[in-house]
Amino acid sequence: MTSDLFAQIGARIRAALAASAPAVPEDVLARIEVSPPREAAHGDMASNVAMVAAKAAGMPPRALADALAKALATVPEIAAAEVAGPGFLNIRLRPAALHAVIPAILAAGEAYGDSEIGTGQRVNVEYVSANPTGPMHIGHCRGAVVGDALANLLAKAGFDVTREYYINDAGAQVTALAWAAYWRYLQAIGSEIAAEDFAARAPSGLQYRGDYLIAVGAALAENHGRSLAAADGGIAPPEHWLETVRDFAIAAMMAGIREDLARLGVRPDVFTSERALVASGAVEAVIGRLAQAGLIYEGVLEPPKGKLPEDWEPREQTLFRATRFGDDVDRPLRKSDGSATYFANDIAYHADKIGRGFRTLIDVWGADHGGYVARLRAAITALAGDGATLDVLLCQIVHVLKGGQPVRMSKRAGSFVTLRDLIEEVGRDVVRFIMLTRKNDAQMEFDLDQAVAETRENPVFYVQYAHARARSVLRHAAEQGFPTTPEALASVALESLTDPAELALIRRLAGWPRLVEGAARAHEPHRIAFFLYDLASDFHILWNRGREAATLRFIQPERPAETSARLALVAAMAVVIRSGLAVMGVAPVEEMR
Repeated sequence: MTSDLFAQIGARIRAALAASAPAVPEDVLARIEVSPPREAAHGDMASNVAMVAAKAAGMPPRALADALAKALATVPEIAAAEVAGPGFLNIRLRPAALHAVIPAILAAGEAYGDSEIGTGQRVNVEYVSANPTGPMHIGHCRGAVVGDALANLLAKAGFDVTREYYINDAGAQVTALAWAAYWRYLQAIGSEIAAEDFAARAPSGLQYRGDYLIAVGAALAENHGRSLAAADGGIAPPEHWLETVRDFAIAAMMAGIREDLARLGVRPDVFTSERALVASGAVEAVIGRLAQAGLIYEGVLEPPKGKLPEDWEPREQTLFRATRFGDDVDRPLRKSDGSATYFANDIAYHADKIGRGFRTLIDVWGADHGGYVARLRAAITALAGDGATLDVLLCQIVHVLKGGQPVRMSKRAGSFVTLRDLIEEVGRDVVRFIMLTRKNDAQMEFDLDQAVAETRENPVFYVQYAHARARSVLRHAAEQGFPTTPEALASVALESLTDPAELALIRRLAGWPRLVEGAARAHEPHRIAFFLYDLASDFHILWNRGREAATLRFIQPERPAETSARLALVAAMAVVIRSGLAVMGVAPVEEMR
């Protein structure tokens, strides 16, 4: 029998349905849900079985619910099944069914909640993918945490996950980086050219002026001396130095990004270079595939919305028939100079992922790329039909507060909150946890003061405190001679766990496997943070009940049986917190200082 109590009762419900209506098809059975009731007074679980299966069973929902309730009343784990409203089933479990959750957790350890729903399915999760033009800032941080936690969550649900970083090392932004690094190089060799004069010579001005490039310029000077500069120490022709400086600067930026990601606990399995992809001929190959399929033509687009006709220069372009696959307009694949657009490069990149055997693609982007989703999905449908799916998680902006005031950031000026600064300020685990306390598409405020506060309003502290309290209880119990190993506690009698607060905590623990599967299917790792906060709240409530009523204290030397039962519950709660924190990439705290 499964250690997932909700799945166990779900199997009982399906068996009862099969006895009453054997012809219900699989697609209807798949829509049957077993979930916590909206109100605790309604029981331990609720099911929509009669509502979704009534038509296929050829019975009114209420009549089917009545028949199922009678059948379920004979199931050993079920104390009562009641019909509510138009045909919902409310189920009350016997205490023994709830108690059985505890030894199941202790036997499984942190693997409790592991699922097989993803078995055999390869998933590519691409996240961060920041342009290698500077250090990672807090905006990149949110996508990094969301993507990494989602990858952990999918792995726990049984999927074969590859974590990938796409290096945007082609195009105008890395050329601008090279010019900025060259300016720092000229400074390092003693050139006195002013920033404004240099910017006037650079194709796109001097976009990146942050101090982080000073070390890059110094390293270039150390490696190349004055050989990259003109004879007078000024700007040499770009063909003399551009490729060398660009490659050096990209490598330096990526080395820093890798270090920052490691500080955050993020270690991608694969780094894919856009420049290498273009050089391999993959872009031209994918354009050829689309052309062969009749999905490319030469045409003129309508003016963009909001632009006056005189602002628009109509010209013939190579266009992809994106509207055939649900996009608003057809999309250009080549620029006026004949080179491929960024979109064409991106199609080639995703075609490469599909070619590597991935059928589920998940991209984590900044919210400013929201308008890009429909065209990329159109391209993937054109290339793979129903053979591949793309889900894009858009991460909204993070506002950093300190002392109630916003902390400004500006990447080009260099006066931004870097990821490294943030981790040094509050710690890696705090950063990761807080980044998951809002759904990715909701804006959030990262309050630096609250992040280190020891209050219930700080979810990191609240959850970590619950785990530390549990570990403290187990240490004190061991000092008094009580068995506290998972093996010993898995076999203790649990009949004494009857208080409503104890049963509420067990119900919460029982919901962990269901939560993992639901969050994995929805690609919503923030649900883990919400669950852990609620679990910690249930535990703290039970802790406080023990302070108010001596009979509910965890350790009572004069009542060894009751003490052992409560120690088993405490240990199980700590296991589930560690299991959840592992998905979030956060280390549990053994004791609070």
